[in-house]
Amino acid sequence: LKQLKEGILDNNPVLVQLLGMCPTLATTTTVENAIGMGLAATVVLIFSNLFVSLLRKFIPKQVRIAAYIVIISGFVTMVELLMKAYLYSLYASLGIFIPLIVVNCIILARAEAYASKNKPLPAMADGLAMGLGFTFALILVAAVREMIGNGSFLGLRVFGQWYSPAQLLVMPAGAFLTLGFVIAVVQKIRNVTEEKARLKKNMPAAEQKNAPEQEETV
Repeated sequence: LKQLKEGILDNNPVLVQLLGMCPTLATTTTVENAIGMGLAATVVLIFSNLFVSLLRKFIPKQVRIAAYIVIISGFVTMVELLMKAYLYSLYASLGIFIPLIVVNCIILARAEAYASKNKPLPAMADGLAMGLGFTFALILVAAVREMIGNGSFLGLRVFGQWYSPAQLLVMPAGAFLTLGFVIAVVQKIRNVTEEKARLKKNMPAAEQKNAPEQEETV
């Protein structure tokens, strides 16, 4: 649970670490695309973390990055073939960004920073947490872009005939604007939450410090 909270909220790979910007900007025109991209990356994250962890003692340090890319590319190929066979419309919509998962900096970063230093089960849990965090961020950005830019959610119209979609948001420039807005809102919420937690933590100490002064005054 702690890893899930860290991956989705506290250390989100997109909204906090600012990784994976290319697929985040390019595949969030619709929520359907965002879900597909996020889940594909999550599957690759889980299994690449598992195999990097299993092989961590056998991979020479000098070629570890190349080895990680080979491992990741194997799972990306599997995911790509499965999507092409069973989810062709989604596969066609995502296009080149499915094979580009191979060089996604989130996956390489987790392989290097976590999976190569931990046992298989924690490595898989880390992959799941970061994958869900990535998916959450994609859905958040895509929901804003699709609802305001198209007036729909998952292809279903959410506003009446009166609504005139702001089509700027489904264009490339809109991706930057939406992502910047979402990151700013999330950062503001994190700052407020951290400040409240800090004040709550320091409150008992402050009360104890003020207690002797109140007694002297009496």
